[in-house]
Amino acid sequence: MQAQELKKFQIVILIGVVGLALAGYLISKIVPLTLSNEKIKKDIRTNEKTLNAQKSDLDKMKKNLEETKRHNNEFVKAFYKPIEQGVDTETAIAEEFGEILILMRSNSIKTRSINYTYDPQDDNFVKNMGDKYSVAKLDIEMIGTYKNFERFLKELFRHEHFLDIVSMEIVPYQRDKKILIIKFQLKLYAQKN
Repeated sequence: MQAQELKKFQIVILIGVVGLALAGYLISKIVPLTLSNEKIKKDIRTNEKTLNAQKSDLDKMKKNLEETKRHNNEFVKAFYKPIEQGVDTETAIAEEFGEILILMRSNSIKTRSINYTYDPQDDNFVKNMGDKYSVAKLDIEMIGTYKNFERFLKELFRHEHFLDIVSMEIVPYQRDKKILIIKFQLKLYAQKN
């Protein structure tokens, strides 16, 4: 009997040892997987936070870009487009130049001389897009007071069409320092139809 009981005890011990070995094996496999799973979850949370922060930054950048575009569009001026199609440069620019003369008169600026150069070859629009734009370079000599010339420049800046102030030279009149002699170079542009 004792041998049978010993045999039963050995079987229980053997089952217990196998069970412990199996449990140890499973634990050795499960613990690293659990730790790895926790690390992956932590990495996912970190990456989600980073992604959300980057989405927020991207949204801010898009908003800034739209605001910049809107702001730039406020300062982008359209080219003058004459009513008649297929006209020469002189005719295309004439109405635009008339608007500039009105600005000069309304600000009490007197004109001493005006020299015109139509489609000057040194102008980038003429060089690169001469088939699309007419250009007139005006060399104007004017007389006016500081205040009148300042108002003229402000109105010229607010003028609705694209133009280019190439240069200006301002010299006070010798007999009356309140009066200016102004050499002003301006380019007017008209879009060809």
